[in-house]
Amino acid sequence: MHDMPAVIDRLVAATNAHDLDALVGCFSSGYVNETPAHPLRGFRGRDQVRRNWSTILAAVPDISVRVIATVVDGNQVWSEWEMRGTRRDGSPHEMAGVIIFGITDEEIVSARFYLEPVDATSGDVNAAVERLTGAP
Repeated sequence: MHDMPAVIDRLVAATNAHDLDALVGCFSSGYVNETPAHPLRGFRGRDQVRRNWSTILAAVPDISVRVIATVVDGNQVWSEWEMRGTRRDGSPHEMAGVIIFGITDEEIVSARFYLEPVDATSGDVNAAVERLTGAP
């Protein structure tokens, strides 16, 4: 079995170095991204990874990522991520969540993507439950 966390380490290093080619090189040409909480955001292919990260690196030039924890399960790596930076307009860019990567032959072949923007202003748990359920 390959060193699955090493693939994630390579992705983190390429991202933090803002090395687009190395970042894209972590993914297989047939890569499949699923975003279960936002199904229309899913996509296929390394070309879309390049488009996404070209945009992100241009919009958040100081972006940095950190993997807080990983767990290997067969050919999957469950990983908790934190992304931070400053957008060109000066506003903070913060995301947090989990990505479950499928890895084969030292390449990322799939991901189930659960990263979301950090929201520090929408209220406490009671407000969130009321919003989610529509209950007063």
